[in-house]
This record gives sequence, structure tokens and C-alpha cells, in this order.
Amino acid sequence: MNIKILVAAHKNYVMPADQTLYLPVFVGKALHPDVNQTFQGDNTGDNISEKNSHYNELTAVYWAWKNLDADAVGLVHYRRYLSKSGKKDLKQILNRQQAEALLADHDIILPTKRHYYIETNYSHYVHAHHHAPLDLAEKIITQDYPAYSAAFKTVMQRRSAHMFNMFVMKRRPFNEYCQWLFDILGKVEQQLDMTDYNTYEARVYGFISERLLDVWLLQNTQYKTCEVPFVFMEKQNWFKKGGTFLKRKLLPQYK
Repeated sequence: MNIKILVAAHKNYVMPADQTLYLPVFVGKALHPDVNQTFQGDNTGDNISEKNSHYNELTAVYWAWKNLDADAVGLVHYRRYLSKSGKKDLKQILNRQQAEALLADHDIILPTKRHYYIETNYSHYVHAHHHAPLDLAEKIITQDYPAYSAAFKTVMQRRSAHMFNMFVMKRRPFNEYCQWLFDILGKVEQQLDMTDYNTYEARVYGFISERLLDVWLLQNTQYKTCEVPFVFMEKQNWFKKGGTFLKRKLLPQYK
């Protein structure tokens, strides 16, 4: 099986050894043409590379959808990988044999869910970001994809989600998901006023898509899914992350 797992990166960084499986993609290449000359750019063929500051790693997903010939397509990040071992080691990340074995019985590989416990997916989003983009996405889904409306409401009330826009999908579900996702995001983009958004909040379409993946999955149960652990390759300051979470929850003005 021809599997390509994109490794989204915005700077020079060490990459997996197996680059027949893992394809490093420099996201936002149209905005930073001179930063890296080694990784595949997301600015060839049909692309939205110039929108990277708003779409994040989705510019790599869009590029793959429109330009990459593969039986299955995935996305991970330069610091965050799928790994059956759960070890922070590039030699221990999901390999070809493992990916092929999982895809023999499943259509989609996902990272294990993140659990919020005291937050729903919706409240977690609005405590961290402006609520308008997500509300607008719901409006567009209700109008243009009414079959997904109930799934959206269900997912927003859950307390766990598959995050980071990470996955490996066989080509058919990948194409169907991208068609649905980028149509919705494009319509949000046409209607959303981001005049007062700072640089972080301007990454809105990447943030929205993290919540929409589970909506699509819930509605498309014909595709079999499985989960594997994900690992963050660098040390994280959990005290700082916890403090930021509490500020966002208790102080709405803090974004």
C-alpha cells in the first residue's frame, strides 16, 4: 500500500528516517520561500499555501488532497507523532508495517482522544477562542449539510475529542472528508470578520477543523476507525499549560 504521512513543519527540524512513508511538508511555503529548501513545499500545484497563517497545518492537507497520489494519506506534526509504543523516540513512531497492519482492518487511524472531564468540547473551545467562528460553522452545517447537524451538537457536548488534525485515512474517506471540510471552512472564511483577531486567533480554521473531524466521523460510521497513542517529542511545561487553562476558563478576556 502506498501510504504517505505528511509531517507538517514551519521550520528546519529533524525528521523520521523512513521518508518513503513520512513526507516532510513545509507549510506556508508561499509566505516563507527561503526558509527551507529540503522539505516538500505546500505551494505547488493546486494549493492554499498563502493562507497558512489562518489554516495552519491544513495547507498541507489541502496540498495532499489536490496533488498527492497515494492509497492512504496521513498528517502528523514535526513535534507530535502517532506511536504504538507511546515512547518519545523517532525510532518508535508508527512504522510502515504497523500502518499497513492497521489499515488492513480499518479505514482510518486516529490519535487517542484527549479528555477534558470538566469541559465540553464547545466550552473548551470558547474558553480558548472567539466563539463566532465555531458558531458560524454550525450555522453553515445546518444550512448546507443538515444531515450533520445532530452530529455537530453531539460532538460539541462530548468531553473528549480527537485533536491536532492528526490521522491516517484511506484515499476514499480522505477525499470525502476534505471535500466536506474545506467547503465548510471556505464558507466560514467568506463570512467571518477577523478584524480584531490577534495573530494567534487568526489561526481560526485550524482550530475549527480540530472540532469538525469528530463530527464527520460520527456521521460516517461506515468507515472503521482505530486509535493509537500520540507522543509530543519535546518537554512540556504542564504547570504553565494548567495555568493557561484556568485563566481561559475563569477570565473570559484572557485568550
